[in-house]
Amino acid sequence: MDDNHLGDFLRARRAALRPHDVGMPSHGTRRVAGLRREEVAVLAGVNADYYTRLEQGRERNPSPQVIEALSHALHLDEDARAHLYRLAGVTPGDRLSPHRTARVSPALRQLMDGYSHTPAFVMNRTLDLLAVNALAQALYSAFTPADNLARMTFLDPAGRTFYTDWNRAAQATVANLREATGFEPDNPRLRELVGNLTEHSADFVRLWQSHTVRGKTQDAKHFLHPDVGPLTLTYQAFDVREAPGQQLVIYYAESGSPSAHSLHLLGSLHATRRQDGFQH
Repeated sequence: MDDNHLGDFLRARRAALRPHDVGMPSHGTRRVAGLRREEVAVLAGVNADYYTRLEQGRERNPSPQVIEALSHALHLDEDARAHLYRLAGVTPGDRLSPHRTARVSPALRQLMDGYSHTPAFVMNRTLDLLAVNALAQALYSAFTPADNLARMTFLDPAGRTFYTDWNRAAQATVANLREATGFEPDNPRLRELVGNLTEHSADFVRLWQSHTVRGKTQDAKHFLHPDVGPLTLTYQAFDVREAPGQQLVIYYAESGSPSAHSLHLLGSLHATRRQDGFQH
């Protein structure tokens, strides 16, 4: 049984491209569908014989640099790129641009707005709030601005009151940022944020030096909102497949609970204030 999955994939993707797809001239009669092996090698900056060995299964240990070059040469999207890395048995690097990771798609924004009775927001690995629905905006209305969960926790005076168990919230926030360094150690936004927090918060420095790493948990969150009082909310976090690094977070209260009533009241207050603002 042929198990040359890497070579089969490269061959199929090469066959799906034409010279004009990659900006190359086409000369003479082409005996094969798609690009020639030599053309892919040129586009990837690798030796043509080496690329041939990859396709034929005689070379099975390409470096991450070679795989990245081939993903560019073959115009692979994110899913196909990740698949190529898996076939080669290496770990993909992170080449997402800050612009891409900061953009929330219109479809996702529309989905969030559909959750009118529960707070929903999209954040990235550095805990920037990239998009919020109306109720999430109301939930974080005590903060000026509500821009980044780490900054809000450590540097905004409202954080100490808003988070009922501030120490626990602070520990979780720092552990989330530590996890982000594993994904994006060279992220300039992460360096900037950590530098700012280090400069202005001794509590952050103490927790940062512990090197505790933790992703999102399903623990209940306890808030004290200035308008509606105590809130106990649980949440679900979903990875945004089209934008690796982004998460959609949806908070919700137990049906019929005091927190559910308070969330409903918070939504009504926020809607009334927005309406009054429009009228004035």
